Amino acid sequence: MSRQVVLDTETTGIDFKSGHRVIEIGCIEIINRKFTGSEFQTYLNPDREIEEGAIKVHGLTLDFLKDKPRFHNVADDFLKFIRDSELIIHNAEFDVGFLNNELKILGGECSLIEEVAKKITDTLQMAREKHPGQRNSLDALVQRYEVSGYDREHHGALLDSKILGDVYLAMTGGQSDLLFEKSSFNTLKEKDQEIKKN
Repeated sequence: MSRQVVLDTETTGIDFKSGHRVIEIGCIEIINRKFTGSEFQTYLNPDREIEEGAIKVHGLTLDFLKDKPRFHNVADDFLKFIRDSELIIHNAEFDVGFLNNELKILGGECSLIEEVAKKITDTLQMAREKHPGQRNSLDALVQRYEVSGYDREHHGALLDSKILGDVYLAMTGGQSDLLFEKSSFNTLKEKDQEIKKN
């Protein structure tokens, strides 16, 4: 069984080294290239201000988050959800950096993300290798692979995980599946023409 977890976060700003914190975690489970419907999602109270630029991206305000749990309240459930899975993350360095920072703030014996997950796959790195010299943001990949059906007015960790899941499956299997279907269709077409000739 191949268990993968697509993960995304939203944060108060772009650099955890400047004291920025995680304010949303979203994960979805894929087993054997199928969405199972199993999800983990939580908003978090960061106990600090959120940068205006970040609010424009995800729409999450401190007023909305002030009654949400802190990271230490959800850490065990989160780590349990991702344990022994292959994590699929777009720009993994960013999300893993932030999450490891949250785990370090907890102190104690908390494991880091790399120690909990079996493997971390960075779809940004994959996209750069597959499409060198092109834009490879998640938005760009959504257009390139024609992933539709999502409202993208604001980014959200769970929403972006679902979108990234579709993009990842398209990147890693869509093309070969399309080629297979095209090949099968051509074979059927050729057989049909042969029958008509005879």
